[in-house]
Amino acid sequence: MASERMPPYSTPSATREVLERHGLYTKYGLGQNFLVNDDVIRKIVELADVQDADCILEVGPGIGTLTAALLQRAAHVTSIEKDYDLPAVLADTLAPWQDRFTLLNMDALEATANDIGCDGDASKPNKLVSNLPYAVAATVVLDYLQRLDFLESATVMVQKEVADRMMAKPGTKAYGAYTVKLSLVASPVGRFAVAPGNFFPPPHVESAVLRLNRQIARDAAGKKLTAEELSAAFTMADAAFATRRKTLANSCKTYFAGNPDVQASLPRVFEKAGIDPRRRGETLDQQEFIRLGRALLAL
Repeated sequence: MASERMPPYSTPSATREVLERHGLYTKYGLGQNFLVNDDVIRKIVELADVQDADCILEVGPGIGTLTAALLQRAAHVTSIEKDYDLPAVLADTLAPWQDRFTLLNMDALEATANDIGCDGDASKPNKLVSNLPYAVAATVVLDYLQRLDFLESATVMVQKEVADRMMAKPGTKAYGAYTVKLSLVASPVGRFAVAPGNFFPPPHVESAVLRLNRQIARDAAGKKLTAEELSAAFTMADAAFATRRKTLANSCKTYFAGNPDVQASLPRVFEKAGIDPRRRGETLDQQEFIRLGRALLAL
């Protein structure tokens, strides 16, 4: 297995040949850096734990290199691709698997649950596996894990700094509102680094593949958060980091500047949540943001 090439396009020459055959070129504006290393592709599939019965959701399939590897393992792959030049390429490169492949030619951030579940429950995706366009990677991961409750996990290639934010702990430089929000809906369970030389053309940044498993947000007593409580915890995370390195009191005051009623009630929010307003957002853990969110709802 180690010597067998998974997808047939995972070399710079094969990728270049496919692009030239279709009269195309890489588009930096769309974050197109194509994977050209078999070992990395194999490690992605293994980290995602792709099984025969899985239906995979992919964002940014490019010319279908990772897609082909996924189709060799999974029951079905649904890919979302924004570039209108690529459907013809994918019809070519994924021809052997067209009966198990669905392409949505649209912006991933505009795709609805109905769009993604377009073939019915039989092929509704249960795992997100993608070499994501870096400009939208963080947004896509959080958005999909929030909205698409049929996704059990997300195994994604992202910029190293984004992976650091996704896994950050309180008190660290990478820890912020995004980290708090993601931690409420998912938990990181695996990661590996990917150097620029594994792409064509090589990006100017280091990359990492990270797997996140969906989790249900619960309070310290194990009670599941309601949708309103989760949204309120998200709001307080944004407020706590609105002006980084300032106290919670000052940062939240800035965030709620357009809502004088909430702004005036912030002392009560901190008191009810049992949080010292002189602390900074980066010192708070997930449960403290849950308490702040509930206190906000109680106003």
